[in-house]
Amino acid sequence: MRTLRLYNSRTRRKEIFTARDGRVGMYVCGITPYGVTHLGHAFTYTFFDVLGRYLRHIGYRTTYVQNVTDIDDDILKKAREEKRNWREIGEANTQQFLEDQRWLGNIQPDAYPRASDHIAEIAALVKKLLRKGAAYEKNGSVYFDARKDAPYGTLARMSHQKMLAVANERGNHPDDPNKKDPLDFVLWQAKKPGEPAWDSPWGAGDVQTSAGGVQTSAGGVRTSAGGVRTSAGRPGWHIECSAMATKYLGETIDIHGGGGDLIFPHHESEEAQSRAANGKPLARWWMHAGMLRYRGEKMSKSLGNLILISDLKKRYTANAVRIYLLSHHYRSSFEFFERDMKKAVEREQTLQRVWRLQSAAGARLDPASWRNAFYKALADDTDTPQALEILEDMARTIAKTKTKTTTDAKAFLNTAFSILGLQFAFQ
Repeated sequence: MRTLRLYNSRTRRKEIFTARDGRVGMYVCGITPYGVTHLGHAFTYTFFDVLGRYLRHIGYRTTYVQNVTDIDDDILKKAREEKRNWREIGEANTQQFLEDQRWLGNIQPDAYPRASDHIAEIAALVKKLLRKGAAYEKNGSVYFDARKDAPYGTLARMSHQKMLAVANERGNHPDDPNKKDPLDFVLWQAKKPGEPAWDSPWGAGDVQTSAGGVQTSAGGVRTSAGGVRTSAGRPGWHIECSAMATKYLGETIDIHGGGGDLIFPHHESEEAQSRAANGKPLARWWMHAGMLRYRGEKMSKSLGNLILISDLKKRYTANAVRIYLLSHHYRSSFEFFERDMKKAVEREQTLQRVWRLQSAAGARLDPASWRNAFYKALADDTDTPQALEILEDMARTIAKTKTKTTTDAKAFLNTAFSILGLQFAFQ
């Protein structure tokens, strides 16, 4: 296997990637489908699609899991505002997301679990944390005790004050009277009027799940065998990913990824609760994509400053959008400008000329130097901007010299396009 160096957000440096027995488990935090897909989503998921393609290309047996947070505060808020069923909203936006991903050329992950289908696993993990003394119950809700996790904050490298400020921006509810500390986060939220609730090990809910849930007796709040008093309800935000990642990939996975805005509190909290439950880190590599800005601010559904994939479809090809995204290194943050999309169209046309000129007469082309440079770029923290430049240079050389593309050159270009997910190829 080729040597691969990947940047690890935990250590803040590039490290040589290794995997046990040639197997790689990769978990990437997916969407919360209370709104439609935008270009910021596409940037994150297109990068991890390329990483998965490249890992498989160099010989790793890769299992890629991407979740859907289909039950949370944002979806329930949207349901109340629009007077619609929360499942209907989540499913409609999830299907739109999947359609957008197919159009972009992203391969569907090996598993695509929804939080609402894994209530049993989530409840079991909450129960385990209670048993280990890492969590506590108050008035039917269960919270993680952040004060008992000494490394809490080391992934994000934030001070206590900074963590609190960021967490409060992202639904932390610091004034929750049930908390022992403002940084404690909810693992299981007691049922609220008008909200869906599931069976837990401690009480009966009112929502059926395809995973079967946890069968309990009716009666709401009761005392468990462990003496913990709580009730039916729904999962907190962070606990779902720990439960699903563990189910599909084991207690320690190889790569855990997502957008850079998830480092804190989401990934920090995932790591803390998994460490408390299993006595080991959740992930060997943490990888985070940069943020896409528009009109001076981070592109986000909450701000409404969105470039929608559905709108880009009307004006550009999937190849052009993909080239635009891959022209930026995955760890970079950048501003969207329409002029950069036009540059991506020009780059697409340059690459298309390669296969249009495949029958041209002239000297035969040796692709060795470009091939070596291409793989070197991808081996260096998946440097897609450099990889694209190398393919463009090859295309320009062919066009300028009217060089005949050999079978070897065609094979390399087909492979390179496939790794980058570009949807044109030699016949």
